[in-house]
Amino acid sequence: MTTSPERPAGRHQRVVDAVLVLALFGCVALGASLNIPGVDQPREQWPAELLAAISCLAVLKGRNHPRTAVAVATVCTVITAVLGYLLTPLLLAPLMLALYWLAAGTDVRTTRRCGAATMAVVVITAVANNSSTEMVLLRTVGPILWLMLPLVGGSRERLRQAYMESVHARAAHAERTREEEARLRVAEERMRIARELHDVVAHHMAVANAQAGTAAHLAPTHPEQSQKILSELAATTSSALRELRATVGVLRQVGDPGSDSLEPAPGLDRLPELISACESAGLDVCVTTDGAPRPLSPGVDLTAYRIIQEALTNATKHASDRAAHVRLAYSDSRLLITVTNEGTDTAPAVPDGGFGLMGMRERAHSVGGDLRAGPRPEGGFEVATALPLQPQVLEEHEATP
Repeated sequence: MTTSPERPAGRHQRVVDAVLVLALFGCVALGASLNIPGVDQPREQWPAELLAAISCLAVLKGRNHPRTAVAVATVCTVITAVLGYLLTPLLLAPLMLALYWLAAGTDVRTTRRCGAATMAVVVITAVANNSSTEMVLLRTVGPILWLMLPLVGGSRERLRQAYMESVHARAAHAERTREEEARLRVAEERMRIARELHDVVAHHMAVANAQAGTAAHLAPTHPEQSQKILSELAATTSSALRELRATVGVLRQVGDPGSDSLEPAPGLDRLPELISACESAGLDVCVTTDGAPRPLSPGVDLTAYRIIQEALTNATKHASDRAAHVRLAYSDSRLLITVTNEGTDTAPAVPDGGFGLMGMRERAHSVGGDLRAGPRPEGGFEVATALPLQPQVLEEHEATP
């Protein structure tokens, strides 16, 4: 059987309140028994003690019913003043605690109204019950100051509780925001992995399919060429497996076996290998470079390679003239890449709305570049992209006012 954590806390609070009420009763009993020089008070103490007991019982429920506790304690205090007792802080203790619970548990408007009404009633009763002008200051200023003290303390406690609630609310909001940001990062990482897998699988499977078809076509008449293409097909599938292993390797944890031997991400240094694979599949690729090659950041290098890979894959599957031209143009801040298929057919070499085009655009935008793809007026298809050489430097420069 489990015990709710709220039960011990509630029991402890009731014990504290009971001890506090007993202390208040002792204060009132002590105040009623004191003989103040120059002040005539009733000789019997039991009326003040009886009224104190009633006030303490009301104050015992003051946390949950502060208005009722203030009303009962005020009535008892007024009767005490009418009986001739001088309202010292000891006799005002139950009313002071009731006003504290009122200020701590209600709004400002209620606190001000009830507090002002209570002080007015108590002071008027204390002054009207004594016709002597010698103790007027003690009977007016004293009760006002002592009754204002719990109102100020309770108001501060209410403000502190409101502040703590706002802090907890902000912490909960920050926790929810952190979780949403984590989920967004996970979704972005999944999209990145999906894009990598699409680029790897689409390219190598298209090349492997073209190589297998060419080998099957040449096998009866040119077995030597067919055997050579089959050897290249094995190299293509091996390359696909390596890249798949490197891509899926990001899902590994640090302690997984083989996680340290993952292949680095490809870049433009592997462009000759990519061209060779496409040529083995029957696509004639021409590469030209304008300007001196410039060093690229790892992200831009990978993006440039993947865009060229996807464009050549589409040309392998759809180009009518089985030829493609890759042009790399280096400038001071950007790398311009153009992949064209100069076929004579008017149909686009890449289906509209394909995932390949979408992935290329996302890759270009992710590093601060742009991409344009579409059919050429003279026939064929063209993919053109402009990528920054150092995207991080550019971002910092643009963020500087």
